[in-house]
Amino acid sequence: MKETLRYLAGIAGPSGYGSNSTAEQVTEDSSCCVSSRLTAIITGATSGIGVETARVLAKRGVRVVIPARDLRRAAELKEEIQKESPHAEIILLEIDLSSLTSVKRFCTEFLSLELPLNILINNAGIFSQNLEFSEDKIEMTFATNYLGHFLITEMLLEKMVETADKTGIQGRIINVTSVIHSWVKRDEFSFNQMLNPKNYNGTLSYAQSKLANILHVKEMSRHLKARNARVTINAVHPGIVKTGIIRAHKGFITDSLYFIASKLLKSTSQGASTTCYVALSPQLEGVTGKYFEDCNESNCSSLANDESEAQKLLQRTRALINKQLGQPAA
Repeated sequence: MKETLRYLAGIAGPSGYGSNSTAEQVTEDSSCCVSSRLTAIITGATSGIGVETARVLAKRGVRVVIPARDLRRAAELKEEIQKESPHAEIILLEIDLSSLTSVKRFCTEFLSLELPLNILINNAGIFSQNLEFSEDKIEMTFATNYLGHFLITEMLLEKMVETADKTGIQGRIINVTSVIHSWVKRDEFSFNQMLNPKNYNGTLSYAQSKLANILHVKEMSRHLKARNARVTINAVHPGIVKTGIIRAHKGFITDSLYFIASKLLKSTSQGASTTCYVALSPQLEGVTGKYFEDCNESNCSSLANDESEAQKLLQRTRALINKQLGQPAA
């Protein structure tokens, strides 16, 4: 109840920000971090909070790389951003996050540009009411929300470590997740079932993918600490935001309930605030393996904190991707 009241009132937490803070507000003191040009990749930047994340980071002087399936929409967004920030550097590259081959192609193309990489924001997410499969024959929500981002992180991690070593600026990886990860029970988190569910439930599949995003953060943070890499990785819950993905959740929200709840939902600017805060705030230097909401560190579920589950998920994911792409096991 206390946390609910804090959210509704927009009371600031230890960071100085709260649920009502906007992306622009939380990055106002980040100019020191962007004194030398940073480069950020933002998936899902052509819709929802991704648009606002790209706009605000570009406004703060960050070079923004936008991987997109719809390059025409991406070009429109680039034009919109550059109208507001004429000196913004926006790079557009093609990707289909649900396809491992496409993700690999995108990473190869980005690396060929020989740019630094300081920030990776794994923001894209889909919700599907119906069971669909990717070209790799993997359930579409899991393929897009988790596997695609896992592969991007794997393929670009060394570039981020290299950039941090060369520049002395800490790299930051951010997985955008959701509070509904906590709805997943332990016996519902089966890797094979998530790849090919027998009894499909759209809301459960979405929640499972978001739990996987957090477990990815937990395990990768341990690996990065072990090698003393100057790269952090954290998870972010943006809040319940007025975006298309919420309207698509017909499984647990009706039109009338959506209308009532919309009065309590965040705007896209408020929804993008935590991502932008974790990406740029000087307060978070060295902070890794954490879960944030409303621009403050918060608690995730006990399952999301299970180290053995995180280890198993990492091993099985790598084995699957190596098999799908015909690569030798790592």
